[in-house]
Amino acid sequence: MRRVTQVAGLELISHAPRPPAHPTPLLFVHGAFVAAWCWDDYFLPYFAQRGYSAHALSLRGHGGSAGWDTLSVASIDDYESDMLRIARHLGGPLVVVGHSLGGMVVQRCLHRMHAAAAVLMSPVPPEGLLGSSLLLAARDPALFREMSLIHYAHPSFATMQGLRRAVFSERIADADVGRHFARMQLESQRAVFDLSWPQHFFIRPAAGVPMLVMGGEKDAFFSAGMVESTARIYGVTPGMFPEMAHAMMLEPDWQEAADRIIDWLGKIGL
Repeated sequence: MRRVTQVAGLELISHAPRPPAHPTPLLFVHGAFVAAWCWDDYFLPYFAQRGYSAHALSLRGHGGSAGWDTLSVASIDDYESDMLRIARHLGGPLVVVGHSLGGMVVQRCLHRMHAAAAVLMSPVPPEGLLGSSLLLAARDPALFREMSLIHYAHPSFATMQGLRRAVFSERIADADVGRHFARMQLESQRAVFDLSWPQHFFIRPAAGVPMLVMGGEKDAFFSAGMVESTARIYGVTPGMFPEMAHAMMLEPDWQEAADRIIDWLGKIGL
């Protein structure tokens, strides 16, 4: 059963199984330029089918959440507050799953909430965004220009082909690229600035919280080495997907990533 609610001005999309086979709910946190809808297409219904209560929030100024008028000045601290507010609303231990920017939000919240486990998908590396941006500019200036248009103007100023190269693999259908493209939005420049610098001070292992780190080898933003640098902090080996790009939850083989999470949760008793 799908339900959309508002929690203190934040959109929360929930899929509830009937009956639930697993007692620990999952909370999904999106990355930049998107909202909870990126999980709602495939991941939320799939996890519910597998017996999990699955929830995704839209951070302030995203999707159906309030705060559009102040989005440009929203900070990563604000995003942390949003996630913690939803975590308190859901109650109890949670499995938290964060993608890209959302992966950094998750890491920064782990010491301030009761998490049963955490999953990071294509996470912002501990070195921050500046290094990956400079590497992208040197390696692919045309793609760097497209991403600058998305960030500083609006996603609609970029091309569909540029978006495909930025966040998707070549295997995704044009119709799906267009569907996702139409729903993309502005991101907070303040939040991106916050994440441009090294994040080592804010992220460290949380006692008793198992961690799964995943990435796509065709990710135009974060290389396999960057994903590995995150995994090293937690003493784990990252799960890499050879054919996947950045937006793992929207790739044609998204189910492989979802099943990797489900198998891992089974191994740790969740």
